[in-house]
Order: sequence, then C-alpha cells, then structure tokens
Amino acid sequence: MKKPRVLVAMSGGVDSSVAAALLVEQGYDVVGAMMKFWSDEELATSCNDESSCCTPTAALEAGWVARQLGIPFELLDYRETFAERIVAPFLAGYAAGRTPNPCVWCNTDVKFDALLEHARAIGAEYVATGHYVRRLEGPAGVELWRGGDAAKDQTYFLWGTPRTALPHLLFPVGHLQKPAVRRLAEARGLITAQKPESQNICFVRGSLRDFLKGHIPGEPGPLVDLESGEVIGEHAGARFYTVGQRKGLGLWKSHLERYVVEVRPETNEVVVGPRAAVEWWGLEAAGLNLLLDPDDLPERVEAMVRYRTRPVGARVLELEPGAGRFRLRFERPQFAVTSGQSVALYAGDRLLGGGFIERAVDNALARAG
Repeated sequence: MKKPRVLVAMSGGVDSSVAAALLVEQGYDVVGAMMKFWSDEELATSCNDESSCCTPTAALEAGWVARQLGIPFELLDYRETFAERIVAPFLAGYAAGRTPNPCVWCNTDVKFDALLEHARAIGAEYVATGHYVRRLEGPAGVELWRGGDAAKDQTYFLWGTPRTALPHLLFPVGHLQKPAVRRLAEARGLITAQKPESQNICFVRGSLRDFLKGHIPGEPGPLVDLESGEVIGEHAGARFYTVGQRKGLGLWKSHLERYVVEVRPETNEVVVGPRAAVEWWGLEAAGLNLLLDPDDLPERVEAMVRYRTRPVGARVLELEPGAGRFRLRFERPQFAVTSGQSVALYAGDRLLGGGFIERAVDNALARAG
C-alpha cells in the first residue's frame, strides 16, 4: 500500500534535498515545492549571495534535485504573503526599537500555515522540511524534540508551530548529524551535497544595517551612559542597534567597555552601560504558544532567550493562556534579554512552546546596587 502524499519544502540546500530523497525511498508520494518570495529582479539584489535560500540559483538547484529524484516540483508565488507576514513586521519591529526574529514568523505563518494549506489543497497529508528537529509520538500526540545534531538543533525557531499542525509535519533528517546528511546526499549524487549553508536573513542584501538604512529613516544621535547620564558618543541611528551590542557603537573613548542597554527610537537615544546592565533575572513575554495543554506546563522549565545559547532553568511565575502572556524568573541572570526576540521553553530536549519577549525584568546591576 502506497504511503500518503507529502509536500516537501525545498530550499535548494542539502538538508531539504536529503529530506525529499529519504521520503521517496520510504515510499511516500512526494511533491517538492519552493516558496518564491521575490521577483527575479528583486532576488538578484535582495540576497547576500548564491548560498542563500532565496535566489534564482537555489530554485534551479531545488528543481534539479526534484528531477534527480523523479518527483514533481512547484515554484509557489508567496511574495505577497512574505511581504505582509515577514518583511513588514520585521521593519516595523526595528523602527520601534525591537529586535525581531523573522525565522520564527516564517515557520509559524508561512511554512506551517500557508504552505500547509496548499499541501491540503493538492491532497498531501504532510509537509516535510529539512529542519534539525525530532518528531516523536507522545502520550497526548506529536511532540517536537531537539535535533540529533546539537550544533544544528532548530527547535528554537519552531516554538510558534500551531499545535494543530503537529500531526501533519515530518522532519526526515531531524535525528541525523550534519556530516551524515552530506554523506547521504553524496551517496545519492545530489548536486546540493556540498552546498554551503545559508547564514544570513534570506531577504537582507549585504549588512543588516545597510538593509535597515534603506527602509527605515535614521539620524545620528547621542550615546547616553546609563550610570552617569552623560553623552559619551554618537550613534548612526537608534533603530539600527540592538540590546547587548558592543561593537560599532560610536564611543568617543574607544577603551570604554559598553553594551547597548536600551534603544529609544522616540528620542533617538541609545543608552549604553556595563555588561551587568544587560544581564537580567527575568522577562515578560507575549504571543504565547504552547505545544501541550496549559495545565501540563511544568512550573520549572528550561528557557532559551537567544539562538545557540545554553538553556537556563526558569520558573513560570505567571501564565495567562487566554491573554497569551507569561512571566519567567531565571535561575541565573541572562545576557541581552531583548524585546522582540523569542524565548523558547523546554523540558529537557522536548520543546514545550514559547513567546515573544516584551521586556526584561529585574536587572542584575540594579540588584547589585
């Protein structure tokens, strides 16, 4: 008996290529698809290089892999969806002094929402991706667990996955190590076997600051020292900085060790201070999404406030599922708890959910003083 149809989100990279290959070999009815976010003219000037996941070359490579595997391939026009759900809020976040995380939105609102709708429309039961995430069957249904390659684990970006989507998602390479994925690609002769990984935000050309300057007005302004209140430098535009940033601040005295503590776009000020000023004992978050029943969320969780940081033990002090809000207290202070970024919640290796950081609370420097 033939297995169900699966729509594989192909990016032109090795991970999604191998994901598609494994599903074909397992007997699934596989359809490959790549989401086109820009016109070819925009793509040529909107991506850092050809190793990005959003170039014409990537689309050609994804289509070539599909032909190698003998599966149909679709290039889907998601330009309007991407502009509305990803790029617009990304720019609005920076304009408001926040540091948004577009990869979370892309997974939540595009891959596991809009693309899942398309999958259903073509008779596919599942959407599969090349994410390094393990899909396990738990007592109450599908659970998401950290990937088999700790260095490549991508659960941090998947906390917003709609719980209703979980039964319809597959992660064929989630249990593997990256070198093993490349070996599998080489063994099958896939042209993406040694393709470099994309490290950039897919729609950003060049540096992030240059991209923001091209879309958000910004003027030079004062760098204000948190402790003395004195102006100790000049920034290039408050909206172009993020909490915890140390380099490129525009300090008049370069020997000073200062970090961005607060961005004030309304007054065009950037407040800087010592490292302890950007270490926090807690946070308040909104946009709560849980991958389990609220009553099953443990009081003690492990939290990640930045990608590729070590999780820290934390207590859930407040939880308001109806309002989509929660508050955490860390067991040790965390660096650069940044408004707009994500906090992902775990129990060991299991992803429980998360939210968007609204603000950090209980500053380590203030507590010490």
